[in-house]
Amino acid sequence: MATLVRERSASAGWRDYLELTKPKVVVLMLITSLVGMFLATRSGVPWTVLLFGNLGIALCAGGAAAVNHVVDRRIDAVMARTHRRPLAEGRVGPVPALLFALVLSAAGMALMLTFTNALAAWLTLASLVGYAVIYTGFLKRATPQNIVIGGLAGAAPPLLGWVAVTGQVTAEPLLLVLIIFAWTPPHFWALAIHRKAEYAEADVPMLPVTHGVQYTKLHILLYTAMLLAVSFMPFAIHMSGWLYLAAATLLGARFLYWTVALYRESRPHAAIGTFKFSIYYLFLLFIALLVDHYLMLAL
Repeated sequence: MATLVRERSASAGWRDYLELTKPKVVVLMLITSLVGMFLATRSGVPWTVLLFGNLGIALCAGGAAAVNHVVDRRIDAVMARTHRRPLAEGRVGPVPALLFALVLSAAGMALMLTFTNALAAWLTLASLVGYAVIYTGFLKRATPQNIVIGGLAGAAPPLLGWVAVTGQVTAEPLLLVLIIFAWTPPHFWALAIHRKAEYAEADVPMLPVTHGVQYTKLHILLYTAMLLAVSFMPFAIHMSGWLYLAAATLLGARFLYWTVALYRESRPHAAIGTFKFSIYYLFLLFIALLVDHYLMLAL
């Protein structure tokens, strides 16, 4: 039966456990966390916070990702994008994966409590629970708005980085969270359109499956327009300068181009093209924030 987890006799190696942490996703999260840390201060980030704070965030994110692998192992087994994952192929069992997730998360929390502050640690834990339990365990299968509601957990890293340095929640890091929150739906819905048949086979109520592709394309376009507006807010509140504004405008225009092409079907493979560009967009936007921050300090 297609929905059954594949059995493999090969024993798990370190690469299998590394894959459980979704390292590429964690790296993107750490970039936004680092930017949050550097934007939070004019005098430099203490090396202990920089090193152990980000390591703690990475470990907790990896632990949450491992839980995601466990909960989604049967879904992963029927999707071409994920059928080679360690649990889907049976190279790692659910119990070892959960123990691995527990060790990573406990180590991450210990680092956050020791080298940053309690508020940063508990916000990190809340983000972990939001992704691993609320989104993966419930929302993903409960509503086509799963990625909108659950996206808040994935948007937390810049806030975690900021609070790790300052110990306070202020408007600036919440704005960074809002940018990622607005970015998440067009990012994931573009992939969901590209993989619609697989999500339907796995019985996951992604928006293209429940409401159709054209409806999803319209909402991708609307969320991208909202993202473009939100991305200008750091400049509007004098958090950033003209360099960031120029980058946000150019990157936003390119993102909007892709979503319009997707909506109008004017380019082949526009869904996966939109998805791939969205990753570059977020990376470059946050790098622009960081470069602009230090440029403003130098002037």
